[in-house]
Amino acid sequence: MHHELETLPDAEAVARTGAAFVAKRARDAVAASGSFHFAVSGGHTPWAMFAELAAETVPWEAVVIYQVDERVAPPDDPDRNLVHLNKALGSAPAQVRAMPVNDDDLEAAAAVYAASLPGHFDLVHLGLGPDGHTASLVPGDPVLSVSDRLVALTRPYQGRVRMTLTYPALARARQLLWLVTGSDKKEPLAQLLAGDTTIPAGRVEAGESLVMADRAAT
Repeated sequence: MHHELETLPDAEAVARTGAAFVAKRARDAVAASGSFHFAVSGGHTPWAMFAELAAETVPWEAVVIYQVDERVAPPDDPDRNLVHLNKALGSAPAQVRAMPVNDDDLEAAAAVYAASLPGHFDLVHLGLGPDGHTASLVPGDPVLSVSDRLVALTRPYQGRVRMTLTYPALARARQLLWLVTGSDKKEPLAQLLAGDTTIPAGRVEAGESLVMADRAAT
């Protein structure tokens, strides 16, 4: 798919510009349909973006936030994306639909989460790993081949099993927003923009895609 690229000076500018983009999409979606369905990945850059959102006008009461992926770890473990998401949101009254990674039956939990997803996402935030992964769609994992489920489990990656949205789920996005920072992202970003499907990120399809990247990554 085609990715529009916006190059910004540094990571702080990416977070600030990303926040303004999210806020506008939220306002537009709520004005059009009464709600804003937003899926968020983990990582330092989105948490910085959420901090910047505090300065934006966002109709939080109509915002529903879903997790793109989550590590299977105890509820308060700092590895959990949810811990950082809740901290970043602060007192903002958004509804957060957390992935049920502490259930005993994780396969069943993934199916339950899949059933809770909206028919479309107004916006999905994605990151990009140095190895070309996005969400928890990592190189060589069988999860890359999942086509009949919206949510699936990975093999252990960096010490943790993950629950992740699959390609069919990401395809429900009307708009993707990639936040990419750092010189270690230069090669995978070039591959993503070139449509290289040998990296997991290059296989994502959705309505529209905007990449915000700092100069170090480009």
